[in-house]
Amino acid sequence: MSEIVKTLDHVDNYLKIGQEYEASDIHLPVNSKPHWRRFGSLTPIWEDAEPLTAADTERLAKSFLTERELTRLEKTGDVDFAYANDLGRFRASVVRQRLGLDMAFRIINTTVRSMDDLGLPETLKPLTQYHNGLVLVTGAVGSGKSTTLAAMVDEVNGARQDHIITLEDPIEYIFSSRTCHVNQREVHTHTASFAAALRGALREDPDVIMVGEMRDLETIQLAITASETGHLVLGTLHTGNAPRTLDRVLDVFPVDQRDQIRIMVSESLRGIVSQQLVPRLDGTGRVLALEYLVNTPAVSNCIREGKTFMLGGIMQTGKNVGMITMDDSLKELYNQGLVSQEECMSRAADQVGMRKHFEI
Repeated sequence: MSEIVKTLDHVDNYLKIGQEYEASDIHLPVNSKPHWRRFGSLTPIWEDAEPLTAADTERLAKSFLTERELTRLEKTGDVDFAYANDLGRFRASVVRQRLGLDMAFRIINTTVRSMDDLGLPETLKPLTQYHNGLVLVTGAVGSGKSTTLAAMVDEVNGARQDHIITLEDPIEYIFSSRTCHVNQREVHTHTASFAAALRGALREDPDVIMVGEMRDLETIQLAITASETGHLVLGTLHTGNAPRTLDRVLDVFPVDQRDQIRIMVSESLRGIVSQQLVPRLDGTGRVLALEYLVNTPAVSNCIREGKTFMLGGIMQTGKNVGMITMDDSLKELYNQGLVSQEECMSRAADQVGMRKHFEI
């Protein structure tokens, strides 16, 4: 590909190359070469490419933005939306910065993969069988939360006869109604906010509600209420492990409400899945490291009493119900020869414990 050094005339050309070479993201930054993220690393697509000028990125932005999105970009300085073309679907972000326009695209695998296809543990499937309660999928940006959540929704969609509502920003995976009836709503396109969509969803006779991001007090409060009132709520948070997830949920509430919220969460929580995508040792891709918390009576008691720091120990003794800590998941991947010692050390919550594991 080294002979392709000129600026391409449409963003679709960059997206096609990204798809062909299994990149997860394409970056078109002003005053820099086009970049892609492959297997977790951000590198130039072509080392000898010409840097994109402000005029280049302006032209590329106008090659795919609609009038509505251009107006939003001019008004607010940034625009995020789902972009679809003949190649597939992409999560697009265009922002105006000091030097001009920057663009980033997440390449979405439009085929919804099943939980089995993703290699998710069988112990996660019971989370999709509840008729009420709260299930949280957490991790950093780019850790595969949306893919896992889509697989869980697909599991419900093929196994039950329910009404599923998804609230997303933007819509990524497209679900065809199977044995369930599925409605998908996009924030900023079909509704003003997650909170507004969630309030509306409660009046639409849903059985399962998928909340793409629980990012503020009102959304979290409504999600907890919905999970208590006969709905299964699947949501995501940008947190690294189960204890931090619970701390984040509880800490958004005013101090005088936290005792009550702890009780509500201790009763409504079904499980927390936290994940990371770790580069493979052989450089051929990434592998999933997964932490899983099940709400057992011991876990519920810890949440109610505000002792989330004890959850790590409970997860280590709860392997009979499928629980596993992130550090133990990393150790398993290392023992299987899939990831490096350095990756395990850099991602470990308990550095001392991880170091001891390698000294054995």
